[in-house]
Amino acid sequence: MKLSRRLVPDVTTLQAFECAARHGSFTQAAAELNLTQSAVSRQIKDLESQIGVLLFERIRQRVILSDAGQKFLPEVRRLLTQSEELMVRAMASARSESTLSIASLPTFGSRWLTPRLPDFLKEHPGTVIDIASRSQPFDFEEQNFDLAIHYGQPVWAHATCSYLCSEIIVPVASPALLALNPMKEPGELEDKPLLHLATRPKMWAQWFESNGGEMKSAYRGNRFDQFSMVIEAAGAGLGFALVPLYLIEQELSTDRLRVAFDRPMQTENNYYLVVPEGKLENPVSQAFRTWIVKQVGRWQSGG
Repeated sequence: MKLSRRLVPDVTTLQAFECAARHGSFTQAAAELNLTQSAVSRQIKDLESQIGVLLFERIRQRVILSDAGQKFLPEVRRLLTQSEELMVRAMASARSESTLSIASLPTFGSRWLTPRLPDFLKEHPGTVIDIASRSQPFDFEEQNFDLAIHYGQPVWAHATCSYLCSEIIVPVASPALLALNPMKEPGELEDKPLLHLATRPKMWAQWFESNGGEMKSAYRGNRFDQFSMVIEAAGAGLGFALVPLYLIEQELSTDRLRVAFDRPMQTENNYYLVVPEGKLENPVSQAFRTWIVKQVGRWQSGG
């Protein structure tokens, strides 16, 4: 696709706009950017002329974003952030033999994948890994990743999903909380504090249903938007949590958490390795796929 030079924005001009919007002042923006006030003012005027709208309203000694400027600002910040990330990645990989950019589910990336990465890097010295957190599917054409770790169904536009593993959920709590609440049957959790993952509000209800029936208290309790927070809350004794086994290896081995009931539940979704079209033959991606499948196999077999 051929780009129109007239429509491609100048990054320094966008920086001047973002800085002036943040300070509400051309003078303070000039000081931050080490420019003169007139230079910043001229850049803003040129930008306004280019897009055909006023971005600021001049009121006495201050400048205030217009309605058009308020709509424009988030996109400018996104573009500046992407530009910075592009340069950082390029600089990081300049001396490396190969790079691999991975979009990972946040807690999966921090608790399961990252501790195992030294093994991959030992097998592939010279490779630079770039991992970013992504909780939902995204457009690979807009975000330049080599692959992604996905939880859900094997559906992703313009990409191929390869099965990694299923998810086994178990109820856990701190040893102290279990000592204060001795129980023999799941139904005894009726009046106990439950911890919930906000993005999966029905998980406790589904677990209770698979272990004897409905529970009126299944939706009661504190909520957190990441499994990492749920795990920390459970470790701190705030309540009983349902979490995937693969995320609590360290907590179980150090006795910070214990399985409250040996009643595991397999969720309806699975984990997949997602590779975008056009990168299926990438040798580093292929090597990573082979490696992670092997790692999953070792974990499932207890190795």
